[in-house]
Amino acid sequence: MKNELKVSFYLKKNEMDDEGKCPVMGHIRIGKTEAPFSVKRKVLLSLWDTHCGRALGKSKIATDLNRRLDRMNVSIHANYKELSKINDRVSAEQVRVAFLGIVSRKDTLVAYFSAYLENYEQRIGKDREENTLKGLKNSLNHLRQFIKKKYKITDISFTALNYSFIEDYDYHLRIGLRMASCTVKEKVSHMRRMVKYAISEGKITKDPFGGYTAKKSVAKRKYLTAEELHKIMNARLNNSSLCLTRDVFLFACFTGLAYTDVRNLTKQNIVKAEDGIMWIKTSRQKTGVACNIPLLDIPLKIIEKYQGLDKTGKLLVVGSNSGINTNLKKIAAICELNRNLTYHMGRHTYASEITLSQGVPIESVSKMLGHSSISSTNGYAKITNDSIRENVAALELKLENKYQLIQIEKTL
Repeated sequence: MKNELKVSFYLKKNEMDDEGKCPVMGHIRIGKTEAPFSVKRKVLLSLWDTHCGRALGKSKIATDLNRRLDRMNVSIHANYKELSKINDRVSAEQVRVAFLGIVSRKDTLVAYFSAYLENYEQRIGKDREENTLKGLKNSLNHLRQFIKKKYKITDISFTALNYSFIEDYDYHLRIGLRMASCTVKEKVSHMRRMVKYAISEGKITKDPFGGYTAKKSVAKRKYLTAEELHKIMNARLNNSSLCLTRDVFLFACFTGLAYTDVRNLTKQNIVKAEDGIMWIKTSRQKTGVACNIPLLDIPLKIIEKYQGLDKTGKLLVVGSNSGINTNLKKIAAICELNRNLTYHMGRHTYASEITLSQGVPIESVSKMLGHSSISSTNGYAKITNDSIRENVAALELKLENKYQLIQIEKTL
């Protein structure tokens, strides 16, 4: 049961001035918590009713002061009511802060998130990505809608966040909006990022995410098998737009480059080594990490096919990401692939089917993908059963006649 709120007013008699006036003070009590505040008014000691906590008489001074006290009392109760919708344990100090408007723009979740995005937007093209910004903005919009729908307020103080709020938000996304588990995890993680920043700045002393774990979804295969890749490579496509999309997608499958990095490639990024091998030398726009990729025969042929055709001087003719993904869905249908084919699957295919499954060490793959650590590469590393069979077969050859089992006599 929630603790009852009590508001009272009194005079600070020990600070009486030369005219006999004392500062009027307010006092908020909720359970065992208390919080005093100043009314910003003074009144003569002789005009104060200690029992009622009001000014005596009907003079203009007394009337104006009592009206002010009434408005404060109503505002305090209203703030307490709003906070109670979010948190079962509201302290007197939380109500005082909300009532006095002490909470700054950086002390509330939505405002803090908005300020973060303003700063993020200024760094687009330098060390931040446009697509990531879109995802963060989408998460903020969902958070706003949830707070407004659930609590009938526009923002929430960091100090009012608790485990129940996070669970309710998870339920809202997962059940109310029927989002997939991976999408829910992304939206909640964006909010969690703001909370972590707030903790590092001392705005919160206790992490409200303590004990929260996002429900995991069954991981879907994000790479193409050799059979699926062959189908796409050999499909008869009926127009030049689909052919271009296939070529750009295959370039990703055989280089591991992300969409933005492929789009940014110029002939200056193609370097011939002393041994005659052609390399792509670039840096990932998303992270700034350098990646050096030896060019296989297929991407080399794609480069030769489109050399000089892009009017802006880019290496390949690359359309919009959404346009490419739309065409890839058409290609998947033509190839009778029951897959939600997207451009980013090319990067996963390079990591899993083209490199790791063929015995390329994960350390080398990590460098080629432009990852700052191998832990990032692990998300792309899916070793196929064919690769395991080949590795085991090679192991058997190496171990043949190396170990001998002694004759074991049968016993009853």
